[in-house]
Amino acid sequence: MTLSWVQIVRLGLVQMALGAIVVLTTSTLNRLMVVELALPAVLPGLLVALHYGIQITRPQWGYKSDTGGRRTRWIIGGMAILALGGLSAAYGVYLMEANFTLGLIVSILAYAAIGVGVGASGTSLLALLATATAERRRPAAATITWLMMIFGIAMTAGVSGQFLDPYTPFRLMQVVATVTGAAFLITCLAVWGIEGKVTARREPDSAPFLEGLKEVWAEPKARRFTLFVFLSMTAYFMQELILEPYSGLVFNYTPGQSTSLSGAQNGGVFLGMVVVGIAGTALRFGTLRSWVIAGCIGSAASLGLITALGQIGPTAPLLPAVILMGFFNGMFAVAAIGSMMALAGEGRHAREGTRMGLWGAAQAIAAGFGGLAGAALVDVMRTIMSDPSAFGSVFLFEAMLYIASAFMAVRVMDRRPAIHIRRAPEPAAIPGE
Repeated sequence: MTLSWVQIVRLGLVQMALGAIVVLTTSTLNRLMVVELALPAVLPGLLVALHYGIQITRPQWGYKSDTGGRRTRWIIGGMAILALGGLSAAYGVYLMEANFTLGLIVSILAYAAIGVGVGASGTSLLALLATATAERRRPAAATITWLMMIFGIAMTAGVSGQFLDPYTPFRLMQVVATVTGAAFLITCLAVWGIEGKVTARREPDSAPFLEGLKEVWAEPKARRFTLFVFLSMTAYFMQELILEPYSGLVFNYTPGQSTSLSGAQNGGVFLGMVVVGIAGTALRFGTLRSWVIAGCIGSAASLGLITALGQIGPTAPLLPAVILMGFFNGMFAVAAIGSMMALAGEGRHAREGTRMGLWGAAQAIAAGFGGLAGAALVDVMRTIMSDPSAFGSVFLFEAMLYIASAFMAVRVMDRRPAIHIRRAPEPAAIPGE
């Protein structure tokens, strides 16, 4: 028995709760440290990088959910750690006003806990979706869960922002405690009883973690897909830290206009995800593989357009080009997640969580690496060329990464993923044969 639409939406609530907590730590607390506490921007940047770096443990969390026989406890336990980490991160900011050293120590521990919580809860959730979602519903399932995460991020940022004014440390703790407590409660209610009603697991596999990870890495398709995830997600995040400065330096956007530009890009991402969900499931048009390739090529073309507009200057229509890029980014991202779900059950049996963890770790590392690499390359290029050319050269490099990702997708992904997964007695056996 596979997940129903209602059950998929319920699991999407977990993604929404996860996004709600994470956005407070990467956005609200980031602003408070830089503006209200007048700390260097590199400090919150390093804390966020820590939370991404900790997620290199995702394969082990996926393995634990594979061998434990039940994924629900890892989802709930991970969310508990994430909620505690989010609340502790806010307390760290509160402490910094009186004792910076103590506040920094608390913050480091808190962001480490956030990385652990996201890894444990998020990886186990995706593994559950991958093993219990019917193949024909995977594009929509990926769309639903990611759209709900985006909704959780947007809603939390908007609502908590209203309650934070006028800002006081005590009000901050109240808001964060409310969000983290609600997120944990929603997670418990959302996942309760689902796993027992679907065919999501075979018998637990008690093989050691390193043995399981080696078996997964020995699978050519899993190994190539890991490299594809890292390459494509590096491209995806490379413009994250430079798009708004580009709009200001080259197009004379005000800070408010740059913020609106970022919002418009996310609107394009949302639309791209919806299109893949509707076309891939309701209309049965295209495959995950074709949507990933189209998203990569479209993203590359959009970056080329954004680069060309920079040569024109402030009068060029940057906004539509950024929305177009967001559209193809969303198309690629949600199809890639759907592909993870489709590929997670291929290869050695009882390794779905380990595969999702491996790919989640690749994505997390790429997120941190891509953003920092984009910013560093721009800094270097601006010393030897004009701003439009400096930013444009990085955008074109990013476009090349997308093209390379499209070629990798052609080789890594099946045209039609197997629907049924046959138990394989040997590690080398391929399901569906």
